[in-house]
Amino acid sequence: MINHMNQSIMTVARKDAATLHENSTVNKALDDIRSHGLGERIVYFYVVNDEDVLVGVVPTRRLLIAPLEQRLSEVMIRRVATIPQTATVLEACEFFSIHRLLAFPVVDQQRHIVGVVDVSMFSDEVFDLSEREQMEELFENIGLRVKQVQEASPVRAVHFRLPWLMATLTSGTICALLTSAYELTLAKALVLAFFLTLMLGLGDSVGTQSMTVAIHALRARRPTLRWYIREFWREIVTALLLGAACGFTVGLIVWLWYGAGMAAVSIGSSILLTICAGSILGLSVPTLLHKMKLDPKIAAGPVTLAITDISTILIYFSLATLLL
Repeated sequence: MINHMNQSIMTVARKDAATLHENSTVNKALDDIRSHGLGERIVYFYVVNDEDVLVGVVPTRRLLIAPLEQRLSEVMIRRVATIPQTATVLEACEFFSIHRLLAFPVVDQQRHIVGVVDVSMFSDEVFDLSEREQMEELFENIGLRVKQVQEASPVRAVHFRLPWLMATLTSGTICALLTSAYELTLAKALVLAFFLTLMLGLGDSVGTQSMTVAIHALRARRPTLRWYIREFWREIVTALLLGAACGFTVGLIVWLWYGAGMAAVSIGSSILLTICAGSILGLSVPTLLHKMKLDPKIAAGPVTLAITDISTILIYFSLATLLL
């Protein structure tokens, strides 16, 4: 969680809360508003008694349509949702989600108004939180922490980033060596080379999707065998449906374009198996790392993608060698 969200609500609360006395008439309240120039941001007017204790709230619309001679104590809403002075920014954001109001007064223990927060603060904070979390997830999925990248010197940045790049280089080299071992298969069916990039991209995409879902689930629970089996079967069913759809589509394209029925069957079947493998690896790698007490957010990305690429090459060319 971002540290800023744990700060006191008073760090972002405005101090220009619009207060009116409960014994004032609507006409006098409107005169006070005009004379004090309360600004354009006010959406609620808070009503206080002689001790400046909050006793009610008057929405702007209700104040404008009420009879001028009526007292505010008769117009106001007595039940007021308030945010305690001790609340954090994150807790204040939760108030907006729960109560669906445009503003809240911040009060001390005696219900004296010490500030006000409106929906613009809520929108800014949630947007900022969402934006930062997305950036952190992006970097963590490739094996980096945002603070490491932002605060490191060039030499230290190389120290953080090189190991994960080496993992990618290693898996890429292994994939190249595996591909060279199937040189005869490639020579027999050149169409396989045309769809190799597609195969690798599909495997990585599915693996990343499954890995992201697994990491989010593991944030809130300890992985158990029962949980893993349940998630495994759900991933398998999803992968079979996705793989069947993608495999049939690409196989049909190969058949119509190249006119090779067995090549179409080989490539389509490889896509089905690759998507299944990517889904299983995307679930299994973070679960295993979590069980080993390693941080799956950092290590899962490079490891999952590396193993998925190697598996994709083996599935693709082994099946082609068998069928062609």
